[in-house]
Amino acid sequence: MKIDILTLFPDMLTGFLNESIIKRAITEQKVTINLIDYRKYTKLNNNQVDDTAFGGGAGMVIMCEPIVLALEDIKTPESHVILLDPKGKLYKQKEARRLKEYKHLILICGHYEGIDERIKNFVDEVISIGDYVLTGGELPAMIITDSIVRLLPGVITSESLDSESFDDNLLDYPVYTKPRVFRGYEVPEVLLSGNHKLIAEYRKEEKARITKENRPDLVGGKDE
Repeated sequence: MKIDILTLFPDMLTGFLNESIIKRAITEQKVTINLIDYRKYTKLNNNQVDDTAFGGGAGMVIMCEPIVLALEDIKTPESHVILLDPKGKLYKQKEARRLKEYKHLILICGHYEGIDERIKNFVDEVISIGDYVLTGGELPAMIITDSIVRLLPGVITSESLDSESFDDNLLDYPVYTKPRVFRGYEVPEVLLSGNHKLIAEYRKEEKARITKENRPDLVGGKDE
């Protein structure tokens, strides 16, 4: 898979690409990730990419042209272009599973007061990571990239993906490690029993309990 991230602030993402599982996935050629500064595509003096909003209002608006020129430079018939915008559809685990099937993703990071609305004529979909507003699209780009890359074959063990939060529309069960007792808090006895059937039943019950307590909106919903 190839992921191109269009941003005005590539330095915000360099640490993300050089640590942990993402770095290993790149090193092992499971994925190629490029940071593209679309300021380089502006035709205006002083590398200007934004201007005041028609109709007035606070802040500056990013112009379409630099982004569209960047898209025209890197797009192929296999590309799928995503605009990161709080007005987009909400990103969920099922979207990560869907997007990992594309060979080439292009993520567009907005900034300031946003991007000229006409950019939506040049993208395939608009995605939001949650019901809140950030200063730019770089954090959403990292979140989406991370959630997709970890699902690619060979990036992490298949066993780690067998049971996770949001599988079967449930949050994941709690996990424990040594020591058996920490400052008076003990590991549930069933996990020490060696009875795999009982452990499986306990974990299933815990998934249901935690989901009901913390995300009742998921209970009875369709698979996400």
